[in-house]
Amino acid sequence: MSTVKTEHLAIPDGELPGLTVAILVAPGYMPVDIIGVHTALGLLPKVELHLVWKNTDEFTGLPTFPTRPTTTFADCPRDVDVLFTGAVPPEVFQDAETLAFLADRGSRARWVAGSCAGALLLGAAGLLKGYRATTNFHVTHLLAHYGASFEPGNVVEDRNRLTAGPATGGFEIAFRIIQDVYGDDMARETILQTEYAPKPLFDTGTVELAGPELTARAREHLRPMTEAVERAVLRTPAA
Repeated sequence: MSTVKTEHLAIPDGELPGLTVAILVAPGYMPVDIIGVHTALGLLPKVELHLVWKNTDEFTGLPTFPTRPTTTFADCPRDVDVLFTGAVPPEVFQDAETLAFLADRGSRARWVAGSCAGALLLGAAGLLKGYRATTNFHVTHLLAHYGASFEPGNVVEDRNRLTAGPATGGFEIAFRIIQDVYGDDMARETILQTEYAPKPLFDTGTVELAGPELTARAREHLRPMTEAVERAVLRTPAA
């Protein structure tokens, strides 16, 4: 397990509890899905943050984003407060070692969270059966394969499960975790520190806002990736 030095917000340590966070990364993962959680939680004092994979060799995220994990599955603390994953390549859905890691840590975590297809990966690890959840709009129909019930929303919370679909979901999940662990005031400050006030150039950020024509075009452009995820999901055992 490697130690990475980082800067933190200048908040007296005594005012905050400790927090252990494990974020799954993998060759070909999507950095956009994890950056919100990584930033919002990682800047707080007394947060022990791990980028976890099988080894600590450097690999590349998608699109091109060199990444070096900090912690192996074996070295990751047994008890984590937050387990989080974003989208990963389809082959990870059949990787027994990864699924076993998620299932084990997720069974004890205070919060289990996933963004985009990361929510489906939690399902593959058996962590969404009987829960309400969401994921990216291209693949929401696959949640049922893992025994989850789709519910619309940027972030869906069901007990200690937090799932999100949009690219902003990682930030919104982090704000909810900060509210739970540190309180409303810290959540408000974190939203300010990140200047989180999205104002898109066009109001087309949901299927409902985009309308059928644009939505159909978007689905078609992402179809090769979506179909690869679908094949991977349907090859894993159903809940």
